[in-house]
Amino acid sequence: MKTETSGDVYSKPGYARTRNAYIGECAFEYFIALLVADPFITNLLLYIGLDDATVSVIQSLISVAFLFQLFALFVVPYITNVKRVAVTIHGIGQLLFLFLYFVPFLPMTTRHKGFLVIACFLLAYFGNYLVSLVIFRWGNSFVDPGKRGRYAATKEMVSLLGGAIVTFVMGLVVDHYKNIGDLRTGFIITACVMMVSCAADLVCLLLMKNRISEPIKKGETESVLVVIKKLLKNKGFVCVLGVAILWQCAHYALLGALGTYKQIELGMTVGLIQGINILGQLARLAASRPIGKYTDNRSYTKGLILGFLIVGTAYFLNIFTTPATWWIIIIYTLLYNIAMAGIGQNLNNIIYNFVEDKYFVQA
Repeated sequence: MKTETSGDVYSKPGYARTRNAYIGECAFEYFIALLVADPFITNLLLYIGLDDATVSVIQSLISVAFLFQLFALFVVPYITNVKRVAVTIHGIGQLLFLFLYFVPFLPMTTRHKGFLVIACFLLAYFGNYLVSLVIFRWGNSFVDPGKRGRYAATKEMVSLLGGAIVTFVMGLVVDHYKNIGDLRTGFIITACVMMVSCAADLVCLLLMKNRISEPIKKGETESVLVVIKKLLKNKGFVCVLGVAILWQCAHYALLGALGTYKQIELGMTVGLIQGINILGQLARLAASRPIGKYTDNRSYTKGLILGFLIVGTAYFLNIFTTPATWWIIIIYTLLYNIAMAGIGQNLNNIIYNFVEDKYFVQA
């Protein structure tokens, strides 16, 4: 008798279609995220007349928008029709991002445009972060647990390669129209690209096989505090949480300072920095599949350890980067990006080892 965990279940057409659609959805969502990130959105904010301080505040709001994920703790237990909820909330969020590029054309004062931009950003990120992990669990539920590493690698490779092409082409387009003093046309073209991406993102979600669960009966609901207590009593999950916190502390402690260090102390040009970053992305692209296969053959833990060893080596070498040895930053960038192939997906997937599926999103 076939079971839900048997390998032949994951070879069903509906499962294969969902896996492919989820890869596409992640790619198109990534394209939209890139087009509402710096430097594209900075051009838009400055164009509508906002000052540097206001632009910095808006970008700061973006950097802490991930906190909206906490609201998922209260919503997830009551989601029975995953597809309907995800398509609706995620779709609205993507349309709000698209709407940002129409703000410059509205007959409003700069102040009102600024308020509208902030409102769109907050609502869009709220919607996206509210269901982002719901979609992650939904998509991964159709992946054979023994092949999650390779699947995550393929998903990452498609997004990275597509994202590199989109940012390169759109960067050239926006720069061209900015140089000739016709940035409005650049916004229109960007909006068109985002519109196509939004439509493709929606189609991919609609192609995915639905996940429907029984409604929670009265008296069977668990409060957020009860769920959190259960998770914090889970020693394996607490260890993962500790690792995640340490990693984020190390990651962001260096991330902000390194950008200015490259340009000021090392005297690197923006073009050189971008060129090195592209090399790093290509290195990650090449390493994703082998590391994904290594993870599947060993474990998520082994994949994480490999990633941390590589990034630790990168951080160590970076200590010796000076104006005389600026080239070490190239080695650092290559190693850092390769390490991300082992850390990025595995830090989420390892939760499957310690937490029940119904608590995955909360965890």
